Amino acid sequence: MQQALPTLRLLSFSAAMLAATAALASSHREAPFITTVPKVDASDFYMFMSYEQGRGDYVTLIANYLPLQDAYGGPNYFSLDPNALYEIHLDTNGDAKEDLTFQFRFKNKLNSIALAIGDKNVPIPLIQAGAISEPRAAALNVNESYTLDIVRGDRRSGQRQSVTNASNGAASFDKPVDNIGKKTIANYEAYAAKHIYPVNIPGCAMPGKVFVGQRKDPFAVNLGTIFDLVNAPVSVITDPTLIGAVPNQLDDKNVTTLALEVHKSCLASANEPVIGGWTTASLRQARVLDPSPKPGHQNTDKAGGAWVQVSRLGMPLVNEVVIGLPDKDRFNSSKPKDDAQFANYVTNPTLPALIETVLSIPGTAPKNLPRTDLVTAFLTGIKGVNQPAHVVASEMLRLNTNIAPVPFAQQNRLGIVGNILAGGKDNAGFPNGRRPKDDVVDVALVAVMGGLCMANGDNDALGFGASCKPANVPLGATSLKLHDAVDQATVPLLGSFPYLYTPVGGTN
Repeated sequence: MQQALPTLRLLSFSAAMLAATAALASSHREAPFITTVPKVDASDFYMFMSYEQGRGDYVTLIANYLPLQDAYGGPNYFSLDPNALYEIHLDTNGDAKEDLTFQFRFKNKLNSIALAIGDKNVPIPLIQAGAISEPRAAALNVNESYTLDIVRGDRRSGQRQSVTNASNGAASFDKPVDNIGKKTIANYEAYAAKHIYPVNIPGCAMPGKVFVGQRKDPFAVNLGTIFDLVNAPVSVITDPTLIGAVPNQLDDKNVTTLALEVHKSCLASANEPVIGGWTTASLRQARVLDPSPKPGHQNTDKAGGAWVQVSRLGMPLVNEVVIGLPDKDRFNSSKPKDDAQFANYVTNPTLPALIETVLSIPGTAPKNLPRTDLVTAFLTGIKGVNQPAHVVASEMLRLNTNIAPVPFAQQNRLGIVGNILAGGKDNAGFPNGRRPKDDVVDVALVAVMGGLCMANGDNDALGFGASCKPANVPLGATSLKLHDAVDQATVPLLGSFPYLYTPVGGTN
């Protein structure tokens, strides 16, 4: 049942979430080490109540990896790393530790398709030898497949069980080959849809769904302009009529998506409806390169040793624009339970000062230090909305599973904050989880420049601290108008699982 939230609380909640998002959200190539291993680079994490008709009691989890894919990037395209461990973690009791983990492992099988050339059979150089329309098509030279396990308790020492295909009991699933182009795959969406599987999850009475495959990147951002010292006129990014004034620079990029749909009764309890989620990727501790690899597929490197986490993503943009450069690799290797080590980046954020410097608007950073508003939003969730009853401060995406989903057409692009400003009824958006339509960049800009304190008022109405008040927000009401001039709400999406749109093809 959708909850009725007080206007002030909703506003503060959304603002706080925005701030947290700006600091934490999407992360394409955000840390030095991850740029060397793009196959395990997590770019975005989504967690929301399914808004597909008839699926309102399910939670959709989407973890995107391997960003900035150009569709024409053949001949080997963008298979995931068989030497990596991809995970989605869920904290179901607020203690900053994983209680459930979904683990994905991949295999890439070479089929050694060869052609008779004279008196010899010679292997072909491509991953396809003809048109493809079915899983495991005979024309595919490399079959990508994966297993999915659920671990209850600690991710390494907890109870591990296989998730299986509800139709045939198999514990291995096929991943569609990437969208090479129309001549190879005439109807990619129909082909990809054959890789959506109903699954039985051990310990869960309700079957779920899983899909892994290439998708069009759903994240919209003025990426180059932002990282070019916010190379845009202040008059543009503070004018609400100019939202969507420039093209989305990720519009022609693809990502690889790991998507799960799980009934909320398998994730939350009657006593604690709020779940926290984040995604990670790990590699083996050691890798040896063979100077004379044997014939086969990806035989140059040999990996071994314990798993080492190298990627972490919960709230969007945190490691990208909040964590300082010396600590970005450390953040990617860390766990939420140890987040106190990064507290200074939240209490005394550098982003507001950078914005006032690069935009030549001195004296506009909020003055309420330490930023208790961002601490609340970033580390605990908003009380009465998505804060667990016994929360331990830590960075992750938090979702109240008792707040009903809102149909796509009625969703506010600014999530809860936008809903408050519009006087609507959409409480199911960011930062109460994150939907593909939620414009987390704009929300983050608002929050980091003091929008939460504008909402908190002079009487600490939202509990962000007595110093979090309009007098300490030099931008005043303008802080609520900030945007990056790219409209997330115009990104094409599907109306049902896996929600993310058909990937851009190598040829169109």
